[in-house]
Amino acid sequence: MDAATAMVIDGNRAFAMIGAVLWIMLRTGAMLMAMPLIGTRAVPARVRVLLAGTLAVALAPILPPLPAWGGFDAVAVLSILREIALGVAMGFLLRLVFEAGALAGEWVSQGMGLSFAQMADPLRGVSSGVVGQWFYLAFGLMFFASDGHLAMISLLVRSYQALPIGVALPDVNAMLAVAPDFLPAVLRGGLSLALPLMIAMLATNLAFGILAKAAPQLNPVQLGLPVALLMGLALLAVLMGDLSAPVLRQFEASFEAIERLSSP
Repeated sequence: MDAATAMVIDGNRAFAMIGAVLWIMLRTGAMLMAMPLIGTRAVPARVRVLLAGTLAVALAPILPPLPAWGGFDAVAVLSILREIALGVAMGFLLRLVFEAGALAGEWVSQGMGLSFAQMADPLRGVSSGVVGQWFYLAFGLMFFASDGHLAMISLLVRSYQALPIGVALPDVNAMLAVAPDFLPAVLRGGLSLALPLMIAMLATNLAFGILAKAAPQLNPVQLGLPVALLMGLALLAVLMGDLSAPVLRQFEASFEAIERLSSP
């Protein structure tokens, strides 16, 4: 084999490797863009692209072989759209858990009298309450502390094994039903986190309301807000010790939903 032939073969291999990485980056990058924490405005887009490329290079040797490239025809376009849709759906199912935690924080802040304390949230890209942001950050810390990012990478690998690139989806209706079936469980989980604090805050506000009706000269309304705020903060500190178990159950439920999505 002469030098020119060897150079042509090496060039073809290099282009094949680049094409494989780009194909894998479609689903991986879409998942990272839709995930909480990593897919937020707090992380620059270049960093997310670098993460997607790094994961694609690391996963390329262990994934099923890619289909032969036949140009930008209808099959290729549909395959690209399918890969992006699968990645977005996987990241979106995990994001639902974090949004349920932020919703629980919003419910708690209303009972504490902090619903007016709104500030820009760089992680979600909206204005949210401070308690909601606290829940969101707590969920993020527990996600990384419990190796949730490694579980997502494992689910990504299994999704490629169950649904390789270029293979038609087996049951689209079953995949579309995963998110609607998972949403009620997520809302119940967020409500279960906020319910103890909501009941405690409701009892506190009712007590001060009865006191204001019985002895208005004491002006207990002025004491109601600081007392409710201090009690809410104290209960949040107590809740933090028991927050890991229900949050981890929510993560496990989201991982199961992602597993059902990638292998219907």
